[in-house]
Amino acid sequence: MVKHVGPEAPGDERGALLNFIAEQRGGIRRALLGLTEEQASSRPSASELSLAGLLKHVAEVEQGWIARAKGERPAVHRDESNWHECFVLVGDEDVESQLAYYEKVAAETEAFIRAVPSLDDTFELPRTSWNPKDELLSMRWLCLHLIRETARHAGHADIIRESLDGRTAFELVAAEDQETAGS
Repeated sequence: MVKHVGPEAPGDERGALLNFIAEQRGGIRRALLGLTEEQASSRPSASELSLAGLLKHVAEVEQGWIARAKGERPAVHRDESNWHECFVLVGDEDVESQLAYYEKVAAETEAFIRAVPSLDDTFELPRTSWNPKDELLSMRWLCLHLIRETARHAGHADIIRESLDGRTAFELVAAEDQETAGS
């Protein structure tokens, strides 16, 4: 599991950015601790979001951004006809497989960001239905965007989890720490 590994070396901007992304991924992951598939896929708040759907969404989005930065196509193509499927588990998808996929995506993100020559390096983001103009984006922007995107959804996950069983993010951090200490 890719996790926050502690303080980075002074001046290690990549390490700092990657640790912030990892911390936010942890919020998504922890929100699923101890839940059944049914609970993870339920929508207990006014929103149509579920914890399982958020997990799938953040994994797909992160993979898509890294693929674009590499000049590749995202593994999953989403458009107006199927965008909603990134927020629900379909077919044989389950929380365990999505957690494994997210772990793989996290490792690929870390390897890629550590390998780029400079955080100032850019990649082209062409115009799409959700991006109105062609843009050149830096690797630094990409990391900050992944922090923003994942943090937004980690906050959603906190609310959904608390709506399910009253457990807060702080309780889930303690539960994860206990689980880790016991293994």
